[in-house]
Amino acid sequence: MDKFKGKRILVTGGCQGIGRGIVTELWRQGANVVALSNQPENLRKLENEYPSVEVASVDLRDWDKTREVVDSLGVFDGVVNCAGVAIIEPFLESKPENFDFTMDFVKAILNVSQIVAKKMIDNKIKGSIVNISSQASLAALKDHVVYCGSKGAIDAMTRVMALELGPHGIRVNTVNPTVVMTELGRKVWADPAKSSAMLSKIPLGRFGEVHEVVHGVLFLLSDDASMISGVQMPIDGGFLAT
Repeated sequence: MDKFKGKRILVTGGCQGIGRGIVTELWRQGANVVALSNQPENLRKLENEYPSVEVASVDLRDWDKTREVVDSLGVFDGVVNCAGVAIIEPFLESKPENFDFTMDFVKAILNVSQIVAKKMIDNKIKGSIVNISSQASLAALKDHVVYCGSKGAIDAMTRVMALELGPHGIRVNTVNPTVVMTELGRKVWADPAKSSAMLSKIPLGRFGEVHEVVHGVLFLLSDDASMISGVQMPIDGGFLAT
């Protein structure tokens, strides 16, 4: 398929896990993709495997440097804000430095999206922004107070972005996955003692796969979702329905 042929898409956190899956599937569907990350080694691996994928390295926590780098990359038809972090600790033990570190990645969504959206408006591009959130934005998860808070913030920001950018023809949405079987996810959730409680709350009885999240993201990026904006789309096997 060439659904994204001629489209230029930026993906933050694009060199591993879900982000890498999004980058490679967009590439397969004809997009000109730029993967942005602060992991030079993983970016090199991605570039070696997919030479036509453009890569850029920056620490998204650095507001000014991020603006400089993203601005230098030019104009985009879409952006996927996938970069993030998960620090798991109980509410009573949550540390301020971990809160700040996590929220820096939420702030990066504001930063990156501002730059991209302004250029969309200047170039009269009816673009699409997809922010990667989580089921944790909509349900309480034990020991996830900072993580849940960060994803709740992403959902709220997305709704405001959709409201303010909609008049320019720019759509903004989130996907809200359950546990996803990335390479790291398989290691973290391999222990049945850990996974059984979460699995028991998912009606489909399994965790998500990377390609299932990728397909949801690409749908929201595409013209197939031309009337969808400001929504949170669970990809959770029914977790939020229980």
